[in-house]
Amino acid sequence: MATEPRRLRCSFCLKAEEEVARIIAGPGSYVCDECVALCVRILAADSPPPTNEPDLPRWASLTDEQVLERLPKLAEIRDQVESALDLWVGEARRRKVPWSRIGAALAMTRQSAWERFSHDI
Repeated sequence: MATEPRRLRCSFCLKAEEEVARIIAGPGSYVCDECVALCVRILAADSPPPTNEPDLPRWASLTDEQVLERLPKLAEIRDQVESALDLWVGEARRRKVPWSRIGAALAMTRQSAWERFSHDI
């Protein structure tokens, strides 16, 4: 049974790759051309310094349907990050980095790291 190719989703606006012109990949996160353009406009604007609070959707202003609509998109982003983490742990193991160091880097025990990632290697 063939699996569908994994589509990418912007980690910021949650748009799928087919909804934007380009997606730029980072280690487990992705940003679309529209979010990059918005960031450029924000950085170029004369505005007061940003607050410590990010400008995220306020839960109280969203309907239940809007919250539910975001859940599968966020799950896809989680899967993107998990996939990247698997690749990076695999690279560490390819370099013979011991499970104890991998676990310490991920704030978990050596055994927990082995149980979580050894099946992918």
